[in-house]
This record gives sequence, structure tokens and C-alpha cells, in this order.
Amino acid sequence: MEVLARSRYIRRAPRKARLVAELVRGMRVADALAQLEFSPKHAAVDVAKAIKSAAANAEHNHQLARDQLWLKQVLVDEGPTLKRVRPVSRGMAHQYFHRTCHITAIVEDRPEPEQVARPARRRPQRRTAPQPEATEGES
Repeated sequence: MEVLARSRYIRRAPRKARLVAELVRGMRVADALAQLEFSPKHAAVDVAKAIKSAAANAEHNHQLARDQLWLKQVLVDEGPTLKRVRPVSRGMAHQYFHRTCHITAIVEDRPEPEQVARPARRRPQRRTAPQPEATEGES
């Protein structure tokens, strides 16, 4: 079953958030959160928050086990751009942009595949060459 969570209007450029989302796509939820915790990118906090929210939705709303959740997809879409003006010399003004993004995390439950116990492999016993017997005259 797929469960999703959306974080909208995040004040982070979508291009920077996509770099972080690519790191964790397809991982287990627990592994992805551990990876994001030690990531030096600032967008890792926002992506981790969306993943935690999706995992909480799966646990609370659908009674899925957290240790069986995998990240199916992490989408980062562009949100509205806030346009601002900064005054510069000679009475002019330069425009600059505060970009926002929407982060969508989709998790699914994948139970662990059963490990089939293989029979223990026996190693054939090594045959050693017979040692020549030492006679009393040799030494």
C-alpha cells in the first residue's frame, strides 16, 4: 500500500532539494532518515520532515509496520516564487527571487523476503598424500 505526505511552500530552491531527494530515493525509511541526518545539505531537514510525516501516516492511518516501509518516490516540485526588490545605486532597483518548493514523499510497505535456509555445504575432506615412512638408517 502506498502512503504519501506533502510538505508545501518550503522556502528552499527546488533544485537544491532535488539533489537531496535523489540520495534517498528507493531506500528503506530508517536508512534514508539516517542518511539525511548526517547530510551537510540544508535541504536534508525539509526532505526528512516529509519522509517522517509519510511514515507516521502509514503507521497511524494504515497500521503498517515502520520497519517494513520503503521510500518509493520523493518528488520535489516547484512552488510559487516570491519576487522581491533591492535598491541599488543611482536610484535603481534589482529584482531577486525567493524560490519555494513542494516535497512529496511516497512510502510503501514491502515485507522482507523469507530467507530460504540452504543446506550446509560440506567440504570434501582433503586427501593428503601418504608420507614416506622413515627407516632407522636415515637421519
